[in-house]
Amino acid sequence: MKGAQNIDDYIMEFPQDLVKKLQDLRAIIKDNCPLEVEECLNYKMPTFKLYGNLVHFAAYKNHIGFYPTPSAIEVFKIQLTNYSYSKGAIQFPLDKPLPFQLIADIVQYRVKENTSKKK
Repeated sequence: MKGAQNIDDYIMEFPQDLVKKLQDLRAIIKDNCPLEVEECLNYKMPTFKLYGNLVHFAAYKNHIGFYPTPSAIEVFKIQLTNYSYSKGAIQFPLDKPLPFQLIADIVQYRVKENTSKKK
């Protein structure tokens, strides 16, 4: 967003009800990554890096965009039928709970994918 220097700044620029969802999403991602994952802003979005970009997320007026790469979208597309999604993005509506297990599964998949590229 405007003046965000880090993920904390980014999250705090939103209304309190959205702050909670963004903090929850960040926690799900962190809980499913190894300790060496790097948090930063990339493309003005919260980004997690592990041997390259792992996932990004961003808040919008009606949804949270989650960007786990096209490979993850392809692998999980059957589980994504309740969400709008495209080649590299998933939209989680703000008026519905975040799908914690689905997000965790996608992050774990991306960790394995990026880790295998390192070897």
